Amino acid sequence: SLHYSRVPRPAWRDRLLKMYMSGLSALQVYIPWNYHEPLPGVYDFAGERDVEAFLDLTAELGLLVILRPGPYICAEWEMHRLHVGPRGPCSQAERLSVSPDYLAAMDSWLHVLLPKIKPRLYQYGGNIISVQVENEYGSYYACDYNYLQHLLGTFRALLGPDVVLFTTDGTRAEELRCGTLPGLYATVDFGPGSNITEAFGAQRLVQPKGPLVNSEYYTGWLDYWGEAHASISSARVAQGLEDMLRLGANVNMYMFQGGTNFAYWSGADFKEGYKPVTTSYDYDAPLSEAGDPTEKLFAIRTVISKFQALPVGPMPPATPKHAYGRVALQKYANLLDVLDVLCPSGPIQSQFPLTFEAIKQVRGLVQEGTLAPETPLHCLCVPCSQAWQARAGPRLWDGGVATLTPRLQEYQGTLERDGQTALQVTGREGDILDVLLENMGRINFGANVSDFKGLLRNLSLESSPLHGWLLYPLAIDPAVQQGWPHAAPHKSSSRGRAGPAFYMGTFESPGSTWDTFVKFPGWSKGQLWINGFNLGRYWPQRGPQQTLFVPSSVLHSDRPNNITVLELEGAP
Repeated sequence: SLHYSRVPRPAWRDRLLKMYMSGLSALQVYIPWNYHEPLPGVYDFAGERDVEAFLDLTAELGLLVILRPGPYICAEWEMHRLHVGPRGPCSQAERLSVSPDYLAAMDSWLHVLLPKIKPRLYQYGGNIISVQVENEYGSYYACDYNYLQHLLGTFRALLGPDVVLFTTDGTRAEELRCGTLPGLYATVDFGPGSNITEAFGAQRLVQPKGPLVNSEYYTGWLDYWGEAHASISSARVAQGLEDMLRLGANVNMYMFQGGTNFAYWSGADFKEGYKPVTTSYDYDAPLSEAGDPTEKLFAIRTVISKFQALPVGPMPPATPKHAYGRVALQKYANLLDVLDVLCPSGPIQSQFPLTFEAIKQVRGLVQEGTLAPETPLHCLCVPCSQAWQARAGPRLWDGGVATLTPRLQEYQGTLERDGQTALQVTGREGDILDVLLENMGRINFGANVSDFKGLLRNLSLESSPLHGWLLYPLAIDPAVQQGWPHAAPHKSSSRGRAGPAFYMGTFESPGSTWDTFVKFPGWSKGQLWINGFNLGRYWPQRGPQQTLFVPSSVLHSDRPNNITVLELEGAP
């Protein structure tokens, strides 16, 4: 597996060639719905999102393709497909039941996507040998065969009667009972350390004939902010692969390269609490986040050579890296001083806070502010209510930075989902209480995928709810892509270092550009852009990730490279 949405387009050929030279015969790839339909009826297949160009490149390099177009994918991808129907916003979570709004949105999407796929099917001379329908549907409580039947009918109508359509589920009986359907070839997924005989035995109970298929053999695992880096030894991965190949099984290694969750595309899990995924999707995969061959790749290549001849020729080397040194950044402005730039349409007025979905701010950040009441401020609280699975939890999704203005824009602290949900603050009548809300990724797996963002209920001071809000959906990326703040007049900002603020700097890469990594010594948490490209979230205080990958394709060799940083809590 490799995800084109996590690898810069100029690197596609390099990564695919390394996979081919490793002895792989096929590539398995997801198509993220929300990557190509950011808003209802608005489709984007250009540039980095040109999936047809990616598929054509796989054919050119001699790789077969196993396609996973969803419509639901997991992939630790920011799981949201905004669709405004008669009942308001809905999301892919509505696949859990046959929602008319969801089915209509899904059908519209598939009628755009699948006609692009059909000419590339193996039956029509292309290299796509099979297509997955849905993904691990048996892991959900809905168990709705009508939904799967609807999908099967749509895929057959748009792709024809001959293409192999399949499902992927875990090996538990309940997962295979609810995730499979006659007419869809049933496959399973499991990682190193599993009992291979039992796992494929589970597949045989629902798929008596045909090839044994492990659709997701885990070469590593993902990382969550605040937890240790996940890894699986090369020896374990190689041994499990060899054992399966000796059975004549077909194996997809998930992942062969993980890549990067650029911008705001990292998702989240819910496992006894909210677990946001790191920007790096390195996955401890055979090809590193930067696309470099690892010891694990060569161990896998050795195993493959026991069963089929390897391609003739050398393995392409690691990409060259360069240490550009320290870059001095200067503060440009506090975020509250540039709301006119970041929200040119002006604020939305509301008696109470609104979610991201309600104001159609799919990702990123929202600034919300209200006047302080006449009484002194004491305890700022996010009220609790009944959450999913009868768990009481704060209704702040996912984080917020509180500031008091206009008196010196005093940074008060940070509230966090499943963490600190109350702050002691002081102020006086006429102060403005501002809260910067951050979407850290929607839950992409499990029963909790209706993961609305922002303030789901009102903030209160002591027991008094706050009202009269101004909401600013922040369009930071369009501004930065157009050269802001480097091309804008300098803002004089003598206020302190704490609280959300923008910083900027430049560095040179004369003659050529190389891949590199950015480290943030002493910084807290925020977002980084280089030359307008959003490299994602940094959070070294929380870890485990300490650096952000910078592909050479985003750098300039003939002019200065502009760095823009939005620090949310405090610069060093």
